[in-house]
Amino acid sequence: MIDKNKIQEISDKISKIIEDSPISDIEENINALLQSTFTKLDLISREEFDVQTQVLKRTRLKLEDLEKKIDALQTKSKK
Repeated sequence: MIDKNKIQEISDKISKIIEDSPISDIEENINALLQSTFTKLDLISREEFDVQTQVLKRTRLKLEDLEKKIDALQTKSKK
């Protein structure tokens, strides 16, 4: 079995190599590019989506209630 300390040592060395190499710059550039692309796509957060879903559900319930009231008034006016 491999010693956990040895694995951690290897992981630390790899992290250090990546920090000192152009890979970290590439990673930053990729992150900036993705952020820019997501902004252009006009995406919303999950939280905002959930809020708008709840607003839509309440609006739908109100609409159904108003439709029932209109139907009742129309039925009443026909009599």
